[in-house]
Amino acid sequence: MKAIRGAFLDFLHDPFYRDEQDAIRYLPDGLLVIDGDKIADFGRYDQLADKYADIAMDHYANRLIMPGFVDTHVHYPQTEMIAAYGEQLLEWLEKYTFPTELKFQDKTYARSVADRFLNMLLMNGTTTAQVFTTTFPQSVDAFFEACSERNICMIAGLTGIDREGLAPAEYRDTADSFYTNSKDLIERWHMKGRNKYAITPRFALGSTREQLDRCGQLKGEYPTAWVNTHMSENHKEIAQVAEAFPEASDYLNVYERAGIVGPKFTAGHAIHLSDDAFQRMSASKCSISFCPSSNLYLGSGLFMIHKAKSLETPVLVGLGTDMGAGDCFSILRVLNDAYKVAALQSQKLSVFKGLYLATLGGAKSLMLEDEIGSLDPGKYADLVVLDLSPTPALAFRAQNNPFGKDQTSEEHQCARMEHDAFGTMMLGDERSVEATYVSGQLLHRKTGTPVH
Repeated sequence: MKAIRGAFLDFLHDPFYRDEQDAIRYLPDGLLVIDGDKIADFGRYDQLADKYADIAMDHYANRLIMPGFVDTHVHYPQTEMIAAYGEQLLEWLEKYTFPTELKFQDKTYARSVADRFLNMLLMNGTTTAQVFTTTFPQSVDAFFEACSERNICMIAGLTGIDREGLAPAEYRDTADSFYTNSKDLIERWHMKGRNKYAITPRFALGSTREQLDRCGQLKGEYPTAWVNTHMSENHKEIAQVAEAFPEASDYLNVYERAGIVGPKFTAGHAIHLSDDAFQRMSASKCSISFCPSSNLYLGSGLFMIHKAKSLETPVLVGLGTDMGAGDCFSILRVLNDAYKVAALQSQKLSVFKGLYLATLGGAKSLMLEDEIGSLDPGKYADLVVLDLSPTPALAFRAQNNPFGKDQTSEEHQCARMEHDAFGTMMLGDERSVEATYVSGQLLHRKTGTPVH
């Protein structure tokens, strides 16, 4: 056993629907006890210190410790092409994405990128992600092998695309090969250790009806598997989906007809949705991955988070970097863009709402809240340690916190933390991440910041 001492923040409820102070759990001086790969105990330091006096303890003073961040939508094969210049979605795929992903026929190369990708996530405090691979099974094997070595929770699967004209011939699969290869990969990797499999049609436009029906067949045969895809990202894409599937009433209905919409189904982006689509997504208990950095970078549009998190049509929402269409690996930078997307629609995204989406909200959107997302005993010890003043700008801002250090009540300390954490949400990046723990093991520590 070992313990971590410091200031802790996690969530007990969704602050979009509860008073924010009731939704959070903030311990200015807490102790978290780890036994193996899970949290064994958690509470105030003064109440637990004597009980655990004889175990090793890492003390992070003047830091904020949270559950590890959850990235609900990201592409590991696009690591090398992040920040590709000047195109919208379909042209971007043709010009940059498919030529890059063709390299993943080479498993050795795929494994080298998988290792680099996972290390970048850890550097940014991300401990769980839902990940796209390629049409090549070896890219999935390489990824899960890298995950298994780190005992990290990742959701991934073979990425299907079989429609002629949407990808180079050497990249496309077929409905039958997608089914056969996916079935083999599910048997090999799904729920082995912390690995979880997602049936992954890349997007409706890339798949024939036959391939989407195969996705539905796989979901029927493996009901515990996830389903991960894209939806309603770009106006040109949406128009082409309507042409390709004239029998469907809208983009969402393409997936509904395939029998894959429901819990554990994630639609990446979902920017341009009708009221009816929101209502159907709410009723089906599926989720949306909000990817503001990508949406802004490719000029796709503004996600209506106020509709998704409304009382009328509540939809589960998590955050996605969508790297490499997104221009970062950092959930903190995604929150910066999320705040601005909301502001452009005359909405406000508070720091607690943002950090909820990054942690417990993301876990709930992936149906993983029993395993991750908060600091409850029994969950995996996946943690991020944040330095709230790692840069000159943030340090100066913190020095001038309007809630001065001279007042020590917990209410005052919470207000001070809220002010500094919002600064980190707007100005933070990988420099804000001092350490990242996965399954109780310290897998990343910022250079030059020893644990005391």
